[in-house]
Amino acid sequence: MQDRFVLRNLKRVNGDAIDIVIDNGKITEVTEAGHGMGSRILDCSGAYVSSGWIDMHVHAFPAFDPYGDEIDEIGIKQGVTTIVDAGSCGADRISDLAASRAHARTNVFAFLNISRLGLARIDELSNLEWIDAAKAIQAAKHFNDFIVGLKARISKSVVRDSGLEPLRRARELSAQTSLPLMVHIGSGPPNIEEVIPLLEKKDIITHYLNGKSNNLFDAEGSPLQVLQNAIARGVHLDVGHGTASFSFKVAEAAKRHHIEPNTISTDIYRGNRLNGPVYSMAHVLSKFLYLGYPLEQVIAAVTSQAAEWLGKPELGRIQAGDAANLTLFTLRNEPTVLLDSEGDQRTAQMRIEPKGVVANGEFIECEIRT
Repeated sequence: MQDRFVLRNLKRVNGDAIDIVIDNGKITEVTEAGHGMGSRILDCSGAYVSSGWIDMHVHAFPAFDPYGDEIDEIGIKQGVTTIVDAGSCGADRISDLAASRAHARTNVFAFLNISRLGLARIDELSNLEWIDAAKAIQAAKHFNDFIVGLKARISKSVVRDSGLEPLRRARELSAQTSLPLMVHIGSGPPNIEEVIPLLEKKDIITHYLNGKSNNLFDAEGSPLQVLQNAIARGVHLDVGHGTASFSFKVAEAAKRHHIEPNTISTDIYRGNRLNGPVYSMAHVLSKFLYLGYPLEQVIAAVTSQAAEWLGKPELGRIQAGDAANLTLFTLRNEPTVLLDSEGDQRTAQMRIEPKGVVANGEFIECEIRT
C-alpha cells in the first residue's frame, strides 16, 4: 500500500499556488498551497507542476542501432511520464517492444512501422515486399491497447526508389485498421507537395520544422499552400526535433506566420541524447521558450494537447480522482547555448529544468539536468 503524501507549495503554469495530495497512487485533493494534509509532506517551493509530460516521438527499442534507447532513460529520468515510440518496430518486433513495458516505470505507447522490419535497417521502405499488410493488421489488432497509429518514414533515404507507393499503402492500412498515420518528412524525392495532400484529419506530420530543401516553407519563409490546406483539414503538426530535423530559421519563420506546433516532441535516441542536439525533452522545450512561445503554450504541447491526440485526456490534467501523473520543473535564469540540427546557435536566457515526476503513485527525482 502506498502512503498518503503531499506535494506542497507548487505552482501551476498559470501561477496558481497549490498543494496536491496523493493517496495510494491517486490524486485525492488539489487545494490551496499550505492546506494539504498527509503522512508525508514534500516541500516543492519554487517548482512548477504540470500533468506528466508526454513525448509523442521517441525511439525506445534499444536493440536497434542507431535509433534506439532505454525507456526510462528517455522517460521518467527526464521528467517525461509517457513516451510514444515512433515506429521503431514493425510487425516482426512489436511484441518485444510491448513486452518491455513490464520492466519500465514510464508509460509507453507506440506507432507501428508499416515495414515489418521497422528500424532494423534505415531504408525499411525501399523494398515494397517488406510492407506486409496482413501482419500489420494482425499486430494492430493484437496490441490495440498499445499501438496508437501507423508510422511511415517518407523521405529519400528510407523509400529510395519506391517513391510515394509506401505512403499510398500506409493510407490503405490506415483505412483497414482505423489508425491514423504519423508521417516523417525529409529530403526528397518524394516531393513534399505530393506527400502532404495524402494526409487526413488526425494524421501527424512529424519534423515539420526541418530545414531541408524539401521542407514546408518557401525561400521567404512562408508556409506552402499544401501545409495550410493540411492544417485546415485537421492534420496535426509535431516537432520531432531529432538529429537532423529542427531548424531555428524555419521555426522562427513558422512562428511569424502563426504555424504553431500541436505537440513538441524530441525524436530522441541514445546518440542525440548523449551528444546532442536533443539532449532531453526539457532542452527541446527551452528552445520554444527562446522562440517566444509562452510557458503555458509550451507545456500544453507536451501535456493536454498530446493527451487529447492520444484519446486519453486524463493524462493531460491534474484532477482529484485521477491517477497521479505529474511533472515538476523549474525555470532557471541562466544563459544557455542552444543548437539546432543545422549547427545554428542561439543563446537563451532561461531554460526549463525537470525536478521530478510522480508516476504510478511514486515520487521520483529526475536524474537528468539540462
